[in-house]
Formats: sequence, structure tokens, C-alpha cells
Amino acid sequence: MDKQAYEVVFCIVNAGYSEAVMDSARSAGASGGTVMRAQGTADKEAETLFNLTIQPEKEIVMMLVPKDIKDAVLHALYHDVGLETEGNGIAFTLPVDNVAGLGRKPRIPARKKAEKAEKRPDAEPAQENADQPKIE
Repeated sequence: MDKQAYEVVFCIVNAGYSEAVMDSARSAGASGGTVMRAQGTADKEAETLFNLTIQPEKEIVMMLVPKDIKDAVLHALYHDVGLETEGNGIAFTLPVDNVAGLGRKPRIPARKKAEKAEKRPDAEPAQENADQPKIE
């Protein structure tokens, strides 16, 4: 089985713009994300220096995407919800070493099924799931 490389994309936007983030990311191939509520911590000096009004309520959208679409997702986010938009968003990625829980359920080896069956007197003999993919 090929190992798919993933990256996690974080997009921090003003509160109320997480749906716009997901719409933008989906247009570039992302499939879903997790929204976390957050509080910004920029100080008044930063607002004056950069002539910005900082909205303290934020939403962080975290998306696990295949590495080969990461740049397209970032570009779409920059265009649709970036600093020049009302979403006032920033986005960045981090590499992901390992991923579990994506796709189908992992295959349970026949040995482990047999061990479980031995512990239950009413259980049928264990059979290996040939139709489930092996997770490496």
C-alpha cells in the first residue's frame, strides 16, 4: 500500500468566517476540517502600527490534506479569506509524520481475533478479514 503524505493546514480567521474557509479549501480539493474557537492577543500598538482593527474573536480551521494539494489549498485560502478580505485570515501548514483513522477500519489479524474468541466461551471461531486493507 502506498503511503500518502499529508500536511495539516491551519487557517486563522475572524469569527464567523470558518464556512468561507471550508468552501475555499474544498474548491482546492480538501475534504473536511475541524473548527476551533480562539481569542486573538494582538496589542493596541500593533493595531496602530499596521493601521488594522484587530478582532479578538477568531476561528481556527484545521484541515488534514494530501501533500500534493497543499499549495492549491493555501492559494485558495489566500485569495478567498486572506488578509485583504473581511475574514482577515492567515494560513500555514505543518508536516504530518503519521496518520491513523482515515479511510476504512484497520484489519484485525486472525491471531488477535482467535485470542478474543478463546476468552468468550460462546464465540465462533475467528476468521481473517480478507476484504479489509492492511494498514502499514
